[in-house]
Amino acid sequence: MTDTLIPNECKTSDPVENGYFKKGCNPFAQTGRSKLQNKRAHINQQIIKQMRMRAGAENLLKATSNNKVREQVVLELSYVNSDLQLLMEQLEGLNSSVDVYQNVQEMSSIPLIPLGLKETKDVDFSVALKDLILEHYSEDGSNFQAEIDDLMDLRQACRTPSRNPSGVDLLASYFSQLSFLEPRFFSPTRQIAIFFTWYDSFTGVPVCQQNISLEKASMLFNMAALYSQIGTRADRQTQAGLEDAIAAFQKSAGVLHYLKETFTHTPSYDMSPAMLSMLIRLMLAQAQECMFEQITLPGIRNEFFSLLKIAQEAAKVGETYSEVHQSMIQTPIKNNVPFFWTTISELKTNHYNSLAHYFVSTALLDHQLAPSDDEDKQEKALSQLYDTMPEGRSPLDILKDKEERRRIGKAHLQRSIMGHEEAIRIHSRCRHLQKLDILSEILQAGLKRSLTKFEQNDKEDEFTDYMLAPDIISKTEKKAEMEIPAATKVKVKDLFQQLGPLSVFSAKQRWSAPRTIRLRLQDRDLGFTLKGDAPVQIQSLDPLCPAAAEGLKEGDYLVAVGDTECKWLGVSDVMKLLKGADEEGVNIRVVSMLDSSSQPMPTKSATYGGLPKTYSMICLAHDEDDKNPKSRKVAKKPSFLSWGLKNKQKSGSTLSLPNADYNGPWNRPCPTYPSSCNESALY
Repeated sequence: MTDTLIPNECKTSDPVENGYFKKGCNPFAQTGRSKLQNKRAHINQQIIKQMRMRAGAENLLKATSNNKVREQVVLELSYVNSDLQLLMEQLEGLNSSVDVYQNVQEMSSIPLIPLGLKETKDVDFSVALKDLILEHYSEDGSNFQAEIDDLMDLRQACRTPSRNPSGVDLLASYFSQLSFLEPRFFSPTRQIAIFFTWYDSFTGVPVCQQNISLEKASMLFNMAALYSQIGTRADRQTQAGLEDAIAAFQKSAGVLHYLKETFTHTPSYDMSPAMLSMLIRLMLAQAQECMFEQITLPGIRNEFFSLLKIAQEAAKVGETYSEVHQSMIQTPIKNNVPFFWTTISELKTNHYNSLAHYFVSTALLDHQLAPSDDEDKQEKALSQLYDTMPEGRSPLDILKDKEERRRIGKAHLQRSIMGHEEAIRIHSRCRHLQKLDILSEILQAGLKRSLTKFEQNDKEDEFTDYMLAPDIISKTEKKAEMEIPAATKVKVKDLFQQLGPLSVFSAKQRWSAPRTIRLRLQDRDLGFTLKGDAPVQIQSLDPLCPAAAEGLKEGDYLVAVGDTECKWLGVSDVMKLLKGADEEGVNIRVVSMLDSSSQPMPTKSATYGGLPKTYSMICLAHDEDDKNPKSRKVAKKPSFLSWGLKNKQKSGSTLSLPNADYNGPWNRPCPTYPSSCNESALY
């Protein structure tokens, strides 16, 4: 079930006392990444504490008419909101700490952006599952304690996955296990007392639901985040490392796309459609950047066609980052994405566009058209570089005119210099970017190279105004594409398969209590026949046979013969057991399928329509308009998440906090506080 726990990667022959972890998990690893995750978890706890304090103060403000009390509460609210703002800035700082995710041996590559793992609270499956097994399946829940422990161990291990394929497999295994758990225990018509709490990766705001789809969606997000961390960790100074990085970022984009298409109306903003679309673009842009580095890693040949090709490849990277930046500055994404992310995407747009102009200028300035050159090929290459040729000149005229080539080449150098200067200015306005010394060195080197080339081709007696170089058409031989990894569909063993085939023994079906019937053979005749795959059903029952007299019904499922469980046995195997009975007969156990439509509906909860409660605190703003309860509009809504089903109803907001203390069990009574936040940004 588990591997021996080795803290801090120390070699030991003995298991660590009171601890073990699964393959792909090391909760004792002391790395920069793990320290960041621990800080994230601490900040999440502080945020939920401050939000509860704010909710209580707002309730007191509405309930009291004492002016002195109201003044004191308003003052306390201002302190709480200030603390929340500081916590949000600290969380943004963690999301901006990209240096600890990079390869430790890399000294000359531009840093990439990883996604941080979503944090969660512990979940105790034990009591709820054992109660349901006893009530719904008429089995002793204590017999499944080992399986429940395995499930809880697996979930706990997923909170600290290792940053390698084994860690991804660990998350995928739990995700696949949830696909068995959902139909087995989670019915759409009744709620089970298991609450899943996850924190928003960008805001730290907690979301609590009884819906297992929140658990599945969050696990997919963490799988995509882990792929992005694997991509940033790859050694981009080698071809193999770049291949790994490209594959990891493409898989991250594929998982995010799968999450976006499969789960709708997610209550956590980091999994909203708009945010996921932006993250997909970011992962693909970083994959495209790695592809550019892969092309340039062996070196760039100082040859006309090679330079034009590299220029268009660089323009493609700049174009993808421009799309990322445009999506980041849209409302409401810009209010949740770290400022560091926005600035570095804008910086890379300018940097790679500047590189494109530099390579074009080098091709025009350093390579003149010689009689031995392929004139038609060069003309075609230059014509495909621009949408519109500079000043309406034909490509062939530019290639043959040395002065015209020099003039256009200098125009491209000017745009390269301006772009690098803009990138350096962007770098200076973000304090988190200023900590990345390697990035500053790369930008300064690019600017210096363009300035040097411009000086080499500048004439002292030249006073002609320079033209504006046209934009370069982006083009790539290999475009980054989303790749849905096979890990999302990894095969695992159903932990609760002892309950029977899932096609029959699921949460949506209802049965009678198991009945024991004494079966006696008459002239080796059973009095009925069997049909179907496991479990087998009774058919063609003779109403006059002894079994029918004892209560056997046609359509009953045969679940045990004597002491042998036969939920997974086919007709031939069951017949062997029955034919092997002696003259005294054998006891069989059967269950009858009941009409599911007669199952009582769950008690109505705090949300509209008797659907499950959703606890979410998604907005930290404190508006004056929210103080007036008459001006607050509450939209009624169904459950946020749906597995494989597009919920087309417009989502609204709920006005309740988690109904238990953060550190206590969920079944502890706690008053429910209305929230003053307008959750219009909730997806």
